[in-house]
Amino acid sequence: MTHTQADGPPICQATSRSRSQRARQAADVLRQRITSGALGDGLLPDEGALGAQLGASRNAVREALDLLRSEGLIMRRRGVGTMIVMPKYGHGLDRLAGLAEMLTGYGTVTNDVRVAEVVTHPPPAIAERLQLANDAGAVRIERLRRANGSPLSLDTSYLPLDIGRHVLRGDLAGTDVFALIEQATGCLLGSAEVTVHAVAADVDTAALLEIEVGAPVFAIERLTRLSDRRPVDAESIHIRADQLALQATVYRQPPAASRQPPAASRQPPAASRQPPTNRPAVESDELTNCHLMYRIWSGADDLAPARPDGT
Repeated sequence: MTHTQADGPPICQATSRSRSQRARQAADVLRQRITSGALGDGLLPDEGALGAQLGASRNAVREALDLLRSEGLIMRRRGVGTMIVMPKYGHGLDRLAGLAEMLTGYGTVTNDVRVAEVVTHPPPAIAERLQLANDAGAVRIERLRRANGSPLSLDTSYLPLDIGRHVLRGDLAGTDVFALIEQATGCLLGSAEVTVHAVAADVDTAALLEIEVGAPVFAIERLTRLSDRRPVDAESIHIRADQLALQATVYRQPPAASRQPPAASRQPPAASRQPPTNRPAVESDELTNCHLMYRIWSGADDLAPARPDGT
């Protein structure tokens, strides 16, 4: 059935729907520019200038700004204008790196160490992920990560006991767990399996992250492995979705090529394969050396990694 102007409601609904669509599209463009840092952290142009930039009406721009204000990205001040409240930090998913590494240049990342302990019987699901024997213990570390003093994420890591007991000696308040693992083992991390969920903050998480109960949070499950494929870090991370955007650069390849990448792409650059300088020399492409260090730990404590203070 074709509606005419006399039909009234359908035409009004279509007009409203089109304006809503234009507002959503304008909000998508503005959100991307804010989170990428293209607009800095100051005042936005006025609605007329934004409309000209976006090819949208003033009404559509006004609705788009309302959407971004509800997301906590902007705020309006009478007599001042529309201000960017907090540009989101970017966290790449196409590189295995700790939070402090990813936020280099964005300010100071600090850690409130809430838990750092040996667990005699880790949860069965954790033991399975880390491929631990039934009677093997683990180390549990929970930290509240802050960026420039503001809570950003709550991270819980389980490490195998032979590695974790040396990580406990490290500077957990000022260093990424990834770096501590590499320092402890003398081996580079190799890969990680990552799963991201969107969840609502529970009461405890909301209180720690200083957000409202039910606020959107990224829940990330990550299992990180050494270069010899041994799993060494089973993490559960809750990140404030209003402060951090997950980013990645991905490439499309034919199925056969994606299953077997070229030999040159399987190894990191030579410089990145060097072990930490404060560890015994270990060639990352000779995986048996990693296993040798595990045997050294279990057989001679005097050959264990040095404490950060040199003892």
